[in-house]
Amino acid sequence: MPEIRIPGPDHPITIAAHPRRVRALFEGHLIAETDKALRLEEAGYPARFYFPREDVSMEYLARTDKTTYCPYKGEAHYFTIDRDGRIAENAVWTYEAPYPAVAAIEGALSFYPDQVDVYGVGPAAPADGVRESILHTDDGAGQLGE
Repeated sequence: MPEIRIPGPDHPITIAAHPRRVRALFEGHLIAETDKALRLEEAGYPARFYFPREDVSMEYLARTDKTTYCPYKGEAHYFTIDRDGRIAENAVWTYEAPYPAVAAIEGALSFYPDQVDVYGVGPAAPADGVRESILHTDDGAGQLGE
């Protein structure tokens, strides 16, 4: 049975609604855009954006056999991007059955930044336009992260 770890002070994971529209471009082509991005911050790693699947152009993605395991999040599955004859193998990942501590990212997709340009666009949404509830914090204090 795989080891399962719970985020905490020694390995914090915070997931919050991002207040700006986020885009993902592959080789100059828009492949994802959303106002519902989640920003995941984990320990000392760079923050990652997760896109709802319905906001990703899935017609350019093909599921691969690759999987990896994270003791904090669970098993990740991968997709290769194939757009206009350009291919980025295993450039996209998803947690389809993440552990409860990170359940908010279930089914959402994230992109490797060395293969896909991901960035926020436009001004921050007004406070009433942002999902104000915290999805998960390492200490349960309910702070909304950026």
